[in-house]
Amino acid sequence: QVRLVESGGGLVQAGGSLKLSCVASGSIFGITKMGWYREAPGQTRDLVADLLTAGTPDYADSVKGRFTISRDYAKNAVFLQMNNLQPDDTAAYFCKASIMRRGADYEFDYWGQGTQVTVSS
Repeated sequence: QVRLVESGGGLVQAGGSLKLSCVASGSIFGITKMGWYREAPGQTRDLVADLLTAGTPDYADSVKGRFTISRDYAKNAVFLQMNNLQPDDTAAYFCKASIMRRGADYEFDYWGQGTQVTVSS
């Protein structure tokens, strides 16, 4: 079984910063990609940023220059440093990982439970 656990959300004023963390654990053979999505009330869950193993990051246009994604490959972790946060960034943030389990023939996408980020004006 594979589990993704996020942390680091909270309440911050506009212009502030937060850092989200996500750690994958369980019967993991390898991870192809890890990333972050967000979902505001009444809206779809959209990509914020993701990062292929040994690849270059991909960012949503709305967060370019403000958010930075990084990974700790040894710890099966992904991070999202969020700077200059704005009220429009308010959402539940979800970690997603494309994981090959030990003994499996192909990879699956796994999601974390989500962490709330609220930015006040």
